[in-house]
Amino acid sequence: MLDSCLPSSPGPVYVSSSMYQLLGVDIREEAQVEDALSAAGLHWAAPTLVLSEVVLTYMETDRSDATISWAAKLLPQSVFVMYEQICPHDPFGRIMQEHFLKLNSTLHALRQYPDTRAQRHRFLTKGWDCCVCLDMNDFYLRLIPKEERDRVESLEPFDEHEEWHEKCCHYFILTASRGLLMEQALLPAPPVSSAPVISWSPTVLPVRPIPVSLEGLGMASTRLGPEQVMLTGGSSKGGRLAETRALLRGQEGWRAVVEPFVDLGQIISSTSNGSVRRFTGGGVVIYGGRSSPLNPIRDIFRVTFNPGGVSPAADPQSQAAETIHVESMICSGDPPPPRWRHTASVVSLRGRDFLFVFGGKNQSESALGDGHFLNLGQQIWTEMPVEGAAPPARHSHSACPYQGGVLLFGGLSREGWPLGDTVLLRPTERGFCWEKLDVQPLPVPRYGHRAHVVGEWLVVVGGVWMHAEGVPGVVVISLTSYSSLEIRLDTSSVPWPLMLHSFCSELMNTEEPQLLLIGGGGNCFSFGTHLNPQPVSVDLRPVLDSKLLWCTQVS
Repeated sequence: MLDSCLPSSPGPVYVSSSMYQLLGVDIREEAQVEDALSAAGLHWAAPTLVLSEVVLTYMETDRSDATISWAAKLLPQSVFVMYEQICPHDPFGRIMQEHFLKLNSTLHALRQYPDTRAQRHRFLTKGWDCCVCLDMNDFYLRLIPKEERDRVESLEPFDEHEEWHEKCCHYFILTASRGLLMEQALLPAPPVSSAPVISWSPTVLPVRPIPVSLEGLGMASTRLGPEQVMLTGGSSKGGRLAETRALLRGQEGWRAVVEPFVDLGQIISSTSNGSVRRFTGGGVVIYGGRSSPLNPIRDIFRVTFNPGGVSPAADPQSQAAETIHVESMICSGDPPPPRWRHTASVVSLRGRDFLFVFGGKNQSESALGDGHFLNLGQQIWTEMPVEGAAPPARHSHSACPYQGGVLLFGGLSREGWPLGDTVLLRPTERGFCWEKLDVQPLPVPRYGHRAHVVGEWLVVVGGVWMHAEGVPGVVVISLTSYSSLEIRLDTSSVPWPLMLHSFCSELMNTEEPQLLLIGGGGNCFSFGTHLNPQPVSVDLRPVLDSKLLWCTQVS
């Protein structure tokens, strides 16, 4: 609060009016700041707001600490509001720091104060009475009324959930108060349970880069054979991918095969996965996806892959290159509403195969909770009896075929929160039944991950979570004891920040299980696009083969 009387000598005053004065002064110099504010007519005991929006972190940390201290000393009735970065060491944090280094604007404070707990302790030890510090996911999802969030989110189509939540995990808003009267101006404190404590396994899983140049976001994949993976859709730094690709492994290692995707029409522009699933009749089915948030894909395609062109039986002399054949599937019945970020899995009942489509999102629904069955033999959408309570609506979840049914895990809810439940759709004499598995400890909720069934284990890799330490690695869930174990990934052999969202994953060998992780990365409006330039492999044997270790850690 300022007096209307202005100083006769302008000094550091740059703009002056009866309601506003702009001062130019080095805030690292406490005496100069005090003199300038006094000359401008500041009432030191009046309620005062100090606002710092990504300012102090550009200063050396000892200088910014001193600024926080003198503000607490000079302003006995005040509220300090600060917005800055945190979490410097995970992949997104490394990319964020590299961005500011390129601008010659080093982020100093987040090295000494890397999380909300450290920032809160910082203010409490620098003279402030109370402090509340929230990351921006908590601020947006807990404090902004749902009606306002719905209004904002309806202004234009939005589908960059991973980048949005990652950015909000790496920024915080802090309020600190001096004086009893100012405590009411603090942000509400977060619930104690908002940050889950993870019991990490001491075992780590090694990650190794594969020397094949292949990158992309939002691709869909399927394993065509023991050493063959097909990739469809997605985007790269050059734009949408108008081609299909295959990864093949021979005696000389992995290689990529690229072929124009001329027969798939709009699906080539899909930047969010369509679902690609093998079925027993041969080939794979591609269902759903989008070319933009206003243009979902409505067609269904059957894709077959010939790893050697013309078969030797037809032409023993043929040395033709690999070929990919695409045809539209003409299906009758009542098709589901178009969608993307869904799952499509093959389930079986009484000798018949069905494509089971669940969840996703579209132009009008932030998350879908409906399930649909496509009879693959007759190519007809059909209704099936399904008992039990259906799981909540979600998108960006995983679905794995299991004992004729399908296992769902995680996803992003209609309210915008990640889910951590494991739900089984199992076949019955009449049809199917939903059954929620009571997994303990409950895995940390996440979405944008990939999952595979290995024997009696559900292996979930990557994704995005909120409020938890580090980044998702692998969670292994026993399908017999319903116990779970969170395991870190050792990425020290990977020379770039490995971002495991918007990626593909395939299980390459069930006897010596290894995961092949392809593509992924992020497209942040602030920090640019980062793509994982090569596939990587994850060796699962250290945890799946260590039965004694597993029993010891979950007991």
